[in-house]
Amino acid sequence: MSPRREPVSRRERPAKPALSRDGVVGLAFRIMREEGLERVTMRRLASELDTGPASLYVYVRNTAELHGALLDELLAELFVESETLGAPADWRDRLIDLLSRFAELLFGYPSLARSLLVLMPHGPRYLRLVDTVLGLLLEGGASPRAAAWGVDVLVAHAVATAAEHGTRDESVTGADEFDTLATVAASASASDYPHLDRVRDELFSGTGGERMRWSFEVLLRGIESAP
Repeated sequence: MSPRREPVSRRERPAKPALSRDGVVGLAFRIMREEGLERVTMRRLASELDTGPASLYVYVRNTAELHGALLDELLAELFVESETLGAPADWRDRLIDLLSRFAELLFGYPSLARSLLVLMPHGPRYLRLVDTVLGLLLEGGASPRAAAWGVDVLVAHAVATAAEHGTRDESVTGADEFDTLATVAASASASDYPHLDRVRDELFSGTGGERMRWSFEVLLRGIESAP
């Protein structure tokens, strides 16, 4: 009589972990940080979570909502840094510091910044960012309407700055085009372009950080004086 065969389980692998919104967003965030936003697709997420793409739409309705959730994950770093660094006394300096660090955080994720140009995020950390900006504008004496409308202008400017500069940094072509523009502007005829000639030395002066802070200061002056 032959020996009894050891029973073999028909399950070839352990049971799949339960899906959750936090799990989907956490995986997407890891892929974005390691490989870039372009690699974050529903198909990729579904494959790594061992499920079908359709199953993920229970937790995130579409790509736009997923990108908004990724922004909220990223903003955790902004608020941790804010609490670590402390804040200057002047409301204007605090606001410019916050907006500048927000833009700089997005510099590392230009694809996410480009996506945010057409999104309307609504995660809790994004709302905290908006609320903080509103509070500082009101502290500075802006009217309720100027603060409410101004926060949109300021946050949009930070996102657009990150989208532009982050894209330029990641693109050899973009860097070459910028250098070409600087060369052409430097050699432009004073008789043909008198106004350009007048400000020629200032066109590309200053660091990126200096120019960004200056742009926020200019916007704030307008918001302060608006009705």
